[in-house]
Amino acid sequence: MTGSTKDVWLAADGDARAFERLYHDHVPRVHGLARRMVGPEEADELTQDVFVLAWKKLDTFRGDAAFSTWLHRVAVNVMLGYRKTKSRERERYAATDEPVERVQVRPASTEIGVDMETAIETLPGKAREVFVLHDIEGYKHDEIADLLHIAVGTSKSQLHRARMLLREQLTA
Repeated sequence: MTGSTKDVWLAADGDARAFERLYHDHVPRVHGLARRMVGPEEADELTQDVFVLAWKKLDTFRGDAAFSTWLHRVAVNVMLGYRKTKSRERERYAATDEPVERVQVRPASTEIGVDMETAIETLPGKAREVFVLHDIEGYKHDEIADLLHIAVGTSKSQLHRARMLLREQLTA
């Protein structure tokens, strides 16, 4: 039994220090996923939400897969839930009769290129989710379809769309 596996079982029995070791081992990957899926502004808070939920649900970890796989699934579900909630909030505000004024968020840059993280942040919602899950996290289209409750073909088309948008941004 590896140290990480032992820590999982100790933490499941209530050992806070064991969970702290798990946190330190896995926080970089969870935080990176959060930055890519929801942006840097919300990444810290959502990373904490993932670990709070993981602590609460640790008794549901059966050990069929690696702890990192289980934690990653928890993280993806937290990120998707957050994005869905934000989308509903935007719809509520967009439904008002007041006109929405477009404002340039970031001043035009004199730099020639755009870094990849910044480019990913600009992708539309579903395209961004599919791109991160497929090209960065390594999920297959059928897994993405299950996670996002979309058709496999939709996953493929959103990935294509994301890649085309990124290509435009990175070559502009």
